[in-house]
Amino acid sequence: MKTLFMLLLFCHVSSTVKHSLKYFLTATSGVSNLPEFVGLALVDEVQVGYCDSNIKTVELKQDWMRDFMKDYPKHMEWYIQMCFSEQQSFRANIVDLKQRLNQTEGAHILQSMDSCEWNDETGEVFGFHQYGYDGEDFIALDLQTLTWNALRQQAFTTKLRWDADKDRLEYNKYYLLHECPDWLKKYLHYGRSFLQRTELPSVSLLQKTPSSPVSCHATGFYPDRAMMYWRKDGEEHHEDVDHGEILPNHDGSFQISVDLNLSSVAPEDWRRYDCVFHLSGVEDHIVTKLDKAQIRTNWVSPSEFPAGGVTGVVVALLLLLVLCITGLFIWRKNNNGFRPANRVKCP
Repeated sequence: MKTLFMLLLFCHVSSTVKHSLKYFLTATSGVSNLPEFVGLALVDEVQVGYCDSNIKTVELKQDWMRDFMKDYPKHMEWYIQMCFSEQQSFRANIVDLKQRLNQTEGAHILQSMDSCEWNDETGEVFGFHQYGYDGEDFIALDLQTLTWNALRQQAFTTKLRWDADKDRLEYNKYYLLHECPDWLKKYLHYGRSFLQRTELPSVSLLQKTPSSPVSCHATGFYPDRAMMYWRKDGEEHHEDVDHGEILPNHDGSFQISVDLNLSSVAPEDWRRYDCVFHLSGVEDHIVTKLDKAQIRTNWVSPSEFPAGGVTGVVVALLLLLVLCITGLFIWRKNNNGFRPANRVKCP
């Protein structure tokens, strides 16, 4: 499994010519303090547009995207129209799903992702479009057969109805393999100075408690084509290592963590370990020695814990529990969510 992980990570690092345009749409029912509908647009995993049912407009998140819309005002009108038309469609779909699944109460969430990818070296284009409901994959478009795949038994009725809509199927195919890549290429032209930049991260050693694994955490790097690993005596080390995913930051940069469990390592052997970060396209590596004095932690020993702090800890734990429960409603992008059901190369 570790060998497979490193192989996949290497492939991710080496794919320096693949670009993507993704749209994430989310509708909620019975979820308080959240808009009923949210839409996100991302270019190469960088958020460029946002709309929701509360603000009733489209917000552009990058200066270069604003420049683009000034030159293509009709495209901005398309974004606004799409936001409101999809809002109505999603509202109807979530009502229909609740009725068919006999869900009369509770919180429910419907999400979709449609995306195109373009390899600027080979010219290959891929597209995929899929939906998730209540945190699970629901239905996905198969561009090879131009039919919908029901990913849950409850989606079979939807599949039959959507398969019968031939005009919609043909439009989805044309959009994903032609229109979407054409706009992606235009976006990349306007955002090239931003999207083609390289930024090195700050790297820190973190540890929750003295018995917890030591986390090597890198944040603020760009692009997301990077790898990080632990070494022992100068050799790559896999035992008791947990590799985290590359995650986005709010400013368009990325972060990653790799944990090392030192429970079976003698303190005098810690100096044999170091953490290595490598950003694709950058020759130098960032090497961080495992030095106990450099580990950052917010852990306080019981003897140093103030009695008056107990209430604050209880409140913090309750807030964390609420956040965790809220997070369960979000369709995850890893493992079970947003997996490309199929890819079709544009002829």
